Amino acid sequence: MSQSKNYDFIIAGGGIVGLSVAHELSARYPSAKIAVLEKESDIGVHASGRNSGVLHSGIYYGQDSLKARVCSEGARRMFQFAKDHNIACRKTGKVIIAANDQDLITINSLLKNAADNKITAHLLDEMQIKELEPHASPYKSGIYTPDTASIDSKSVLRKVHDIVVSRGVEIHLGQKVVSVDHPRLQLKTSRGDFGYGYLFNCAGSGTDQIAKMTGLAKEYTLLPFKGIYYKVSKEKNHLVNGNIYPVPDLKLPFLGVHFTRVINGDVYVGPTAIPAFGRENYGLLQGINSEAFRIIKDICLMYAANQQNFRALMHAEMKKYIKPYFMNTARKLVASIQPQDLLPSNKVGIRPQLINVAKRKIEMDYIIEQDANSMHVLNAISPAFTSAFAFAELLVNRM
Repeated sequence: MSQSKNYDFIIAGGGIVGLSVAHELSARYPSAKIAVLEKESDIGVHASGRNSGVLHSGIYYGQDSLKARVCSEGARRMFQFAKDHNIACRKTGKVIIAANDQDLITINSLLKNAADNKITAHLLDEMQIKELEPHASPYKSGIYTPDTASIDSKSVLRKVHDIVVSRGVEIHLGQKVVSVDHPRLQLKTSRGDFGYGYLFNCAGSGTDQIAKMTGLAKEYTLLPFKGIYYKVSKEKNHLVNGNIYPVPDLKLPFLGVHFTRVINGDVYVGPTAIPAFGRENYGLLQGINSEAFRIIKDICLMYAANQQNFRALMHAEMKKYIKPYFMNTARKLVASIQPQDLLPSNKVGIRPQLINVAKRKIEMDYIIEQDANSMHVLNAISPAFTSAFAFAELLVNRM
C-alpha cells in the first residue's frame, strides 16, 4: 500500500449507526483521531435516509435480544436529541390490531415483551381502538403504544454529522472500502489508503463484504428485500391519525404492510418485503449487477429449506406487486380504503437482511462480530435508526 492517512478509529459507513458511533467515540475520546468513510457523495443515502421516520417502542423484541436492550432507550434518547436541537418530532402513537384468532395469541406475546422491557403498552378492545383510530378495522382487540413517535430522520442525520465534524471527526465521502489488510491495520478505498487502530464496520448493506475482508462473517451473507410504498391521497389521509400496524409474524423480521403518518403529515401504506436483485436495486433494473445470480441462488436455497415458513412469505410478498392484492392487505387495517386512494410513490427502500448460509435462515437480531482491532455490525436493520444512540454506546462498550 502507498502512504496512508492514519487514525485511531475508522468507521466504515456514513449512515445513522456509523455517525452515532462517531458521536459516541468523539464524546468519550476527544483527543482521538476519528474518520468516517462513506462510499456515496453524501451521508445517509441508503437505509438511514429512506426509513419510515418512525421511532419504535421496542414491543416486538424478546427480552434476550440485542434489539430489546437498545430500542426503547434509543427511542428515548433520539426523541430528546430532536427536542434539544429543534428537530421535528412528535409522539403519534401506534395501534397494532389483530386480524384473526391466531393474532390474539401473538398479542399476548407482545404484551409480555412490553412488560419485560418496561415499555408502555395498553391492551384495547375494538371500541377503544376506534376512539384512537376511527377508521381502523380491528378483530376483537389490539395494542396501543403511546410512545411511538414520528421524526424528521434526515434532519437528525445532518445534525449528528455537524456535531461530530465540530468535534474534529473527519468525514471522507466517495470512499468505498475495496480491500482490508487487517494484520497491518490498513485499508484501501476507491480514492486512497487509510491506517487504523480500530475499525468499526457500520457499512449497512456492505457490512458483510467488509467483514469477510478481515476473515470474519464467513457463515453470513446478505439477502436484500425491497420495500415499496403507496401514498394515501390528501383527500383520504384523514383516515389515519398516527400509525396502524398489523400483528406481525414473530418468526419473521418484517412487520407487514402498515399505515404511517410521517412528520410532514403525509400518510404512506407499505412496505412490501419483495426480494431484490441487488443491494441497491431501488428501481426495476437500477442496482442490479453480477451479484444477482448469487442472490437468486440464495433465494432458491432458502425456498427449498423453507425455514421460518419462507415459501409462504415469498408467495405473499410477490403477490403484493399486484395492486388488488396489496389493497386486500391494506383493507385488513382500514376497510374503507379504495384503490383510487392509493397513489404511486417514489418512496422505496432496501432492507439489507442478513441470512445464515449454513442454516438457511433469516437472522432476526443484530449480529456483531469482532476481533482485537475491529467490530462488524452485520444486521443493522430496523429498529437501527430508533436505537442508534443506545446501540452506539453498546458497540463502543464492547470494543
